[in-house]
This record gives sequence, C-alpha cells and structure tokens, in this order.
Amino acid sequence: MNRRRFLTHSAGVVAAGSMLPSISLAATPPVAGKAASLAYVPRPKPTPVVKPGEFVFAAAHFDHGHITGQCTALIEAGGTLKWAYEPDEKKRAAFVARFKTVKVARSLDEILADPEVKLVAAAAVTSERGALGCRVMEAGKDYFTDKAPFTTLDQLAQARAVTARTGRKYMVYYSERLTSEAGMFATDLVHDGVIGRVVQVTGLGPHRLNKPTRPQWFFERAKYGGILCDIGSHQCEQFLTYTGAKDAIVTHAAVGNFANPETPELEDFGEASFVGDNGSTNQFRVDWFTPAGLSTWGDGRTFILGTKGYIELRKYVDVAREKTGEHVYLVDGKGEHHLAVDGRVGSRFFGEFILDCLNRTEKAMTQAHAFKAAELCLRAQASARRLT
Repeated sequence: MNRRRFLTHSAGVVAAGSMLPSISLAATPPVAGKAASLAYVPRPKPTPVVKPGEFVFAAAHFDHGHITGQCTALIEAGGTLKWAYEPDEKKRAAFVARFKTVKVARSLDEILADPEVKLVAAAAVTSERGALGCRVMEAGKDYFTDKAPFTTLDQLAQARAVTARTGRKYMVYYSERLTSEAGMFATDLVHDGVIGRVVQVTGLGPHRLNKPTRPQWFFERAKYGGILCDIGSHQCEQFLTYTGAKDAIVTHAAVGNFANPETPELEDFGEASFVGDNGSTNQFRVDWFTPAGLSTWGDGRTFILGTKGYIELRKYVDVAREKTGEHVYLVDGKGEHHLAVDGRVGSRFFGEFILDCLNRTEKAMTQAHAFKAAELCLRAQASARRLT
C-alpha cells in the first residue's frame, strides 16, 4: 500500500500548503471486464474553520435562489449569519423562515455600518451585482456574489479598480465546481498530476428552464447578460481551474433562441471555444433544454483530457443508471475507475474563503482567477454569433 499526499500547483485556486486529499493506491493488473483495483480516497470532509461569532456575515438582495446555498455553505463552514436585507417582503419572509435567527435590517446601510460584519453575501439581479459589490467593498466589507458577477466589461473594470484600491474581496459563487464534490475531487486529481498535463476541457451545462417560476428580469438580456455570461461563467471558471491557464482567447461563440419565441431576449442555447495562454483548449455548451423526464435539473458533465489519462464528471445524475450524482470516471495508466464521491469530499472552498477573509490570503481562490473567469464569459458573450 503506497500512500501519498496530493501536491499543489499554481492553477490559481489551490494554494501551497492547502490540505488536500490523500490517495490510497492498491494497484493490480486490470481484469477483463472489470476496473483495476486502484482506489483514490478523499481526505475527511472539511469541518468548521471558526467558532460561532468569529466570522460574522450578512445577506442582501435575494433575487436568485442561490443566496440560500451561499449562506448555508458559509454557515456550515463556521460563519455566523447576523443580518438579512431584502426590500421584497415575500422573498424576505422566505429567507427568514429558513434562517430563523437572522436579524432583519431596515436598509443595506444598517448592515454596512455594523463593524462586526466582515462579509456581505448577495444574489441581486445580475446587472446590479457589480455596483452592489463596489458599494460593499467601499464600506470596508468583503463581497460574495452569485454568478455571473457582471453583465458588462465596464462593470468588471470598475470592480477591479475598487478591489485594488480597497484591498477587499469580490468573490463569486461558481457553484458548479465549488459545491460539486465530483468537481472538487477532480480539481485535486488534476493538480496532483494523475492525468498528466491537461490538454483540453469540454463542459456540458444543460439546465431546466422552469419558465413559470422565473422572474421577469431573467428574460431581459440587459439584466441577465445572455446565456454565455450567465451559465457560461461556470464553464469558464472550470476551464481555468483544470488547465491552469491564466488567460485565453475566444475562438468561437454562438447563441440562439430555438424554442422560446414568446420571450425573444432569452437565449436558450449557447456554445463557446477558447485557447488558453498555455496551449490548452476549451469547448462548452450551455442550454435550457433539460427534458421533463430527467430526474434532476440538468445533466451537467465535464470531460478533462490529459496527457496520461482522462476524467469524466457526471455531477448530478448518471443517466438511466444512478439518480445520485457526484460520479467521477477516471482512466489512467493503471486502469478504469469509477469513483462515487457523493458525501465523501464536501465543499472546502467556503472554509478556505472564510480564512482568506480573516487572514487576507488567497487560498480558496485568487481574485485574479475569479475576475478572469468573469472576463472570459463576457468576451464570449460579446463576440457571439446569433444562430436564430
């Protein structure tokens, strides 16, 4: 039995000294029809990194349901949710019903004036996230927004200027990797060199539209930014993470509205391709075409090709096989491996992010990485050819 600890590399997400999973290796030659008995075992799931009251945060503007996931993950990592601010009574009541000990703020200013609050989490209308974040940072707080963080390059430029001037953090809830146990475990496998140098990442990001439940702003392009800006932001973040690229150029982008003529500003299909500054490539497809028969909201998959192997992630379902998600399929020099990691990896980003806010470090994710992912999806959106 050969046990070794993952090493860390400079992909901008995992920093030197981070606690990463250890691999348990027990290799035997592959048996016909069976995978080689090579087990990759994650480390124990992360635990709270601070005691109650040591990291106080607030939540504001609940225009997207992701605010619940943002707050829940911070609380599970040890954070203390003190304040909630939302002008809409219905949204506010639903939030308070879930987080029963939270105090209702009369205004955002009440939150920003509280010296105990270190961070404001928000899920505002997408086009309003940049200005809100700048206001939060100017008040001396760190900011944690839902994706996509911006709808224009001007908003991004303003946020970059404010982070540089204030030293505050503008972090983004790129949940399709950060809350995916398969996605986080693949991060570790890639960074340890299990599949060699990553050559290409291909991402599939289908979502269920659930049209009657969507707010009006969701169908207004100026407010949601377009499909490559919106869902595509996840794909850009994963590409940078898995390849280690620091920048990329858009080689192709296209969008269309194929099935929703009654909401003409909605883009229900998008695709894009990139070439990274290290020679790696990326192709992704995003859409709102998840059929009613699928048991979950989307069959999200990621394919990572390396020089020594490849990985496929089936994040939310293994179609017609398992209704559970978090499946990692790995093929390397020792065999074929199916790694079911549901409930085994956890979401370490949030604890690392809390410590980054307290210690002014960048172990969870660098600011440059968060902004570059936003920039790439905005550039793809701006250059996209319209198919319909």
